Amino acid sequence: MSSSFNSARVAVIGGGPAGLMAAEALARQGVQVDVHDAMPSVGRKFLMAGKGGMNITHSEPLEPFLGRYGARREQIAPLLEVFGPDALRAWLQGLGVETFVGSSGRVFPTDMKAAPMLRAWLHRLREAGVHFHMRHKWTGWSHDSGVGHAAAHALRFETPGGEQIVTCDAVVFALGGASWPRLGSDAAWVPLLNAREVPVAPLRPANCGFDADWSPYLRERFAGQPVKSVAITLADVDNKVHNRQGEILLTETGLEGSLIYALSAAIRERILADGHVTITLDLAPGLSLERVVAEVTRPRGSRSMSTHLHGRIGISGVKLALLHEMLSKEAFADANRLAHAIKALPVRLTRARPIAEAISTAGGVPFEALDEHLMLKRLPGAFCAGEMLDWEAPTGGYLLTACFASGLVAGRGALAYLEARGLPV
Repeated sequence: MSSSFNSARVAVIGGGPAGLMAAEALARQGVQVDVHDAMPSVGRKFLMAGKGGMNITHSEPLEPFLGRYGARREQIAPLLEVFGPDALRAWLQGLGVETFVGSSGRVFPTDMKAAPMLRAWLHRLREAGVHFHMRHKWTGWSHDSGVGHAAAHALRFETPGGEQIVTCDAVVFALGGASWPRLGSDAAWVPLLNAREVPVAPLRPANCGFDADWSPYLRERFAGQPVKSVAITLADVDNKVHNRQGEILLTETGLEGSLIYALSAAIRERILADGHVTITLDLAPGLSLERVVAEVTRPRGSRSMSTHLHGRIGISGVKLALLHEMLSKEAFADANRLAHAIKALPVRLTRARPIAEAISTAGGVPFEALDEHLMLKRLPGAFCAGEMLDWEAPTGGYLLTACFASGLVAGRGALAYLEARGLPV
């Protein structure tokens, strides 16, 4: 893939949303683009994420939307100015994919599926001249590569036909993080960039579950059950108090689910700092403490406490099991203590689940190592996009939106780099 007189050539490594968006931005301007992916087909994690309903973005106003990116809000904001939620929905419409806003504010394709969208996108990319190379695993640079000297990149790939050296005028890396490695995001790129003196913040699980060291009884009887209408309160490492309401899932090892994912960064960082964190669960968020105390302490006659709780405030099943799990027999029998525990049940979380199980990852290439076009300062002509960048966001369309946006910015950055060097595009 060496330069021709007709057009500059760019290698895009990684066939997820960020890589494909970079490829589209370049191909639209006549650049010859080759997408390389280690897997047999592109978009595997994207397709997996869409199995439960393809949540593509979110409809909330931009200010709270940007707040979902936490410490990296300032770096993500310029990307979303280029390609934000509304632009993403318009782009999908141009692809022939209509969207709708669900009751939660999340945005979905009307058919709720990822596969038709990916097929239409790949068809358009191929028509634009993008070439796809599957089972091409990037293994670094050739020893005679001119990387760092504003020259062509000589990239090494492990392929079914043996090692190949691919030369290009610029490269966009969109290699993902370290979650779901069986789908391609195995973080094998970290030592390769480190070897070129590119810093990489340690990859950590995000949007993940956490262990709680349940008793055998709770694991065996209640694992897999949702805990609906619950609120979580915790203080993060900066002593900022977070309080959110939603739904969690009790697992064999602990807790996960959308509410846990939304707070996973704060939970993870507290565990890293202190070795554990205690969150408090409000099992009756729709009732005041005074109402719960009044109902629980009401005389119950010959009824058991469990029957009394179910009849008075609707506490039963997995919520009741959690109370039994976390409270002593004496505390459970004390109506006043029990009422307070219903509104603030302490649950100790000890560790995040393994990164391979996480929905996404935190850490990666820091924005400080990149210019405003997402080009690596140490490697001219090399750009980074997507989840391999050092940012995180909760589920709800925020992850995908920023991946699309960063891919577009990196693709346009590569185009500007080619033009600045006077290469034909």
